[in-house]
Amino acid sequence: MKLSHEKIIQLSHRIMSAVDALDEVEIFEERNTIRQEIVKILTDLLHEEEKIEETVKGHITSQKRTIPEGSAEWDILFRKYYADELRKLGVVPSSAPRT
Repeated sequence: MKLSHEKIIQLSHRIMSAVDALDEVEIFEERNTIRQEIVKILTDLLHEEEKIEETVKGHITSQKRTIPEGSAEWDILFRKYYADELRKLGVVPSSAPRT
């Protein structure tokens, strides 16, 4: 996971503060309950991202010839396969993933 648990907690507090600041949103649930759900969602998304990255790396390493990780060709293939995996999930990538 690219973010530590502490960073996810910090993000959940910031998201809750941003939601609280919206006049258009009325919160009926306990603030901490919502924040804990935010933590769960962020954690699940990060785990899903790790699975996608592992799948993409598997695609690259299964090529007939060895493509060194970090090379320009590897980066291009990683971005292409990553975008393909996101499309399979119904997500339209807005920018290239960081490797």
